[in-house]
Amino acid sequence: MTNYYRRNVLALVLAIATSLPPSIESAKVSSKLQVRIPKELSSKRDHGYEHREALFGVPPYGGSIQQNLIHANNDLCAGPVSNLSNQPGQPFILMVDRGSCTFVQKVRNAQHSGAVAVLIADNTCQCKHVGKDKGGCVQDPGTSCEEREPLMADDGSGTDITVPTMLMFKQDADPLKVELETGKPVRVEMSWSVPNPDDHVEYDLWSTVTDDKSQTFMKMWMDAQLALGDRAAFTPHYYIYDGVKAKCRDSNGLNLCYTLCTNEGRYCAIDPDNDLDYGISGANVVEESLRRLCIWDIYGNSGTGPELFQYVREFELCDNEEDFTKPKCINDAMSRANVDPKKVTKCVKQSGGTEPNEQNIRLQDQMEEVEKNGIIVLPVAYVNGVPIRGTLDFDVVFKAVCSGYSDGTTPDICTKCSDCVDSNADSEYKCVQQNYCAAKDIGGGVSNITFSGSLIAVILFFGLLAFWQHKRSQTQMRTEVKGIMAEYMPITKDGNGMDTALEQDDDEQFTLS
Repeated sequence: MTNYYRRNVLALVLAIATSLPPSIESAKVSSKLQVRIPKELSSKRDHGYEHREALFGVPPYGGSIQQNLIHANNDLCAGPVSNLSNQPGQPFILMVDRGSCTFVQKVRNAQHSGAVAVLIADNTCQCKHVGKDKGGCVQDPGTSCEEREPLMADDGSGTDITVPTMLMFKQDADPLKVELETGKPVRVEMSWSVPNPDDHVEYDLWSTVTDDKSQTFMKMWMDAQLALGDRAAFTPHYYIYDGVKAKCRDSNGLNLCYTLCTNEGRYCAIDPDNDLDYGISGANVVEESLRRLCIWDIYGNSGTGPELFQYVREFELCDNEEDFTKPKCINDAMSRANVDPKKVTKCVKQSGGTEPNEQNIRLQDQMEEVEKNGIIVLPVAYVNGVPIRGTLDFDVVFKAVCSGYSDGTTPDICTKCSDCVDSNADSEYKCVQQNYCAAKDIGGGVSNITFSGSLIAVILFFGLLAFWQHKRSQTQMRTEVKGIMAEYMPITKDGNGMDTALEQDDDEQFTLS
């Protein structure tokens, strides 16, 4: 049900995206694309080339990738290709021409071909770039320019992609292709950053209450929320689409979209099981979203409160068709999360409720935020106002949040856990939970306890070895002395050598004076 739901969400938001101003997405770019070699192309763009980021893959926030560029000379739609590099084993960034298949398919094949990052070369001019005074893009014969930029969105299958991707516009990509075709080296640097103005980070999460990925993240993130404390402020947002713009409300104010909307067609959400008669409805999703907004308004504590995260954990028992809307299950979940159900009910009513034919101030705010921020793909996290690309995983968001602090102000939990990586999954999350990074003890050093224990063990081993060697030397010495004395001492009447102290006890201390 979840994959189907996410595909429906994608289809909806992409449709809505066509009504958004074309500048919204470009205003959210937080990365830089630079050409280091050749010098002629590098000097043209001291501040980096204009580009767009893919909404999938995992960029190394706070870091960069600088490698030689290789042109695939292949649309990479049929599958991975081999022998791309003339230096096997060396990392490279792969340039792939746009077209013939989805961006996700191209990048997946590039990843399987060994690329550490992908640069999509646009093969169509944007109309805003045509003309010498607008960018100098020269359109290929027989083609026309595009009014809107391509959106490199996840097609619903891109969760396995880990390499970052950028799109370079045609007027900038063409000169790089010419250099590569003549066999000259081209070196490109991609870098990603999060604004870090001070010692405090603000971050937001846009999601839906029925998306499994979002709910799993919320359950895990509670530990990070507590560890960061007042050094970071969180704000949750829930995607509600405008029923009026979607024509779910007629001229008489009546709901035309059945169970998808509340407030007579004003506030709507996708039906998670695509059944308007049974199961969880879009209206149920809107109601639960409003409930969680109220929990945050009451208990958010300026962005640091854990109650909403705990409620998401407790609501898991209600997250099924039978219990999703049952008041008892919902109230029990709130009580276990130390949330007062009466306060939440009061908040829902005071905001405008979901039944009457009137506006709800909280739901209205969410819809306006959607348009203001240009939210087109879900789920998505923002850190200091910048969207975090890639899948909504704990380690990706945690690294992004930690890179949002100014130099010298990073919290201890970030220093300890943001680069805690080993072969096991969720190593950063386990580090935050335990306030301890086992991976660093294994790979990058040892803890004080481990070092002290090892030192004591070494001392004991060599101490015992020295004691054994000392006893062995004593025994050998006694044996040699007894042999010498046996040769020169008088013989007793019974034919034996004279008794000596050596014969009394071989284990006693023997000294020569």
